[in-house]
Amino acid sequence: MTPSARISAAIEILDDIAARRRPAADALKDWGLAHRYAGSGDRAAIASLVYDGLRRRASAAWVMGEETGRAILIGMLRLQRGLAEASIASLFDGARFAPPALTEGERRRLQEGSLADAPPEVAGDAPAFVLPSLTELFGDALLHELRALGRRAPLDIRANTLKQSREAVADVLADLSPEPTPLSALGLRLPLGEDGRGPALHVDPLFLEGGFEIQDEGSQIASLLAGAKAGETIVDLCAGGGGKSLALAALTGNEARIVATDADPRRLAPIHERLRRSGATVEVRTPRGGKARTDVLADLDGTVDRVLVDAPCTGTGTWRRNPDAKWRLRPGSLSGRIAEQAEVLDRAARLLRPGGTLVYVTCSLLPEENDAAVDGLLRRSQGAIQAVATDLGPVPGLAEKVRRTSRGIQMSPALTGTDGFYVATLTSKSA
Repeated sequence: MTPSARISAAIEILDDIAARRRPAADALKDWGLAHRYAGSGDRAAIASLVYDGLRRRASAAWVMGEETGRAILIGMLRLQRGLAEASIASLFDGARFAPPALTEGERRRLQEGSLADAPPEVAGDAPAFVLPSLTELFGDALLHELRALGRRAPLDIRANTLKQSREAVADVLADLSPEPTPLSALGLRLPLGEDGRGPALHVDPLFLEGGFEIQDEGSQIASLLAGAKAGETIVDLCAGGGGKSLALAALTGNEARIVATDADPRRLAPIHERLRRSGATVEVRTPRGGKARTDVLADLDGTVDRVLVDAPCTGTGTWRRNPDAKWRLRPGSLSGRIAEQAEVLDRAARLLRPGGTLVYVTCSLLPEENDAAVDGLLRRSQGAIQAVATDLGPVPGLAEKVRRTSRGIQMSPALTGTDGFYVATLTSKSA
């Protein structure tokens, strides 16, 4: 496909996403099934255009004066990719499979359009209803942080130290030019191509042998800050695909009892293959029984040394990776997540032995899901649970970069170069 034909496809997909309010991944998949002539390179380039368009949806529409797929793509090419008017016009030339030629009005917008007077939700490409919460967190740095959330995320991997050191992984992947992650001693960062694509790591022999896992540096840091120790009983209460369970097993040298579970058994499905590949020793407990599920952790109540709660959340800290998610976020979804977080925190508290530790993690930037959730647990526990400062010692250099909140620490793309992870540490009152 020509570059112009890829532009046409991206416009079609963006219009489909807007019309049906569907996830970008679904729209891209359907387009690929309906256009099987498009090769893998074409599909990747189109996906990159679509995701970049979603990253700059509000600002591109503001500059171009309308919110169509065409306007968003034109504005994005200028704002995100820095193309001059003449370069954009060469892609919109009306030739076969290319979008219609730029109109005089579009050319004028490209020449004169500006974000100088745009409100912060436009200049920062974020839903307006979350701005009060983000302003509470970021203050005067709001726009700087929002713009960092609009950039592409890096590609990070975590060396599986049960099998390989980070240095050994770097040597094997030397042809991919990996660099050590700035903060995590476990991670490597791989360069992306101009289209935002990284190498096909999921078919790399070292990945298939369990030598590394694909994991954002922020998630690696959260695992390090969990403070897991050999000999402990540790519950990963919202384990999902198991990324942090695997990290905890590696950090403890398979010398801790790690129990992984999730309220949604479907999210646990990938963990079994990942465990086989990595050599990590983790006990997986899958809930069964439909809505009336048996509590698979009842036998552990009051005995667990450490509970990791990587809570379900709005995912506002991952907008670099999932730019369509921010436009599908609604106030009702936030209130639903807050209720889930309270439920899972209460369950975690019941698991702790006296003096046990609860580590609360989200990939959210919203105080309602972070400090407020912790405050809620402290109130409900009536003194049985206490907040303590998170030990940043396991991650040298983090203390100088991270944003401290009243109950925890907040990572962000602008400050730490990671996804927006929040970490708070609590303890169960000793008998």
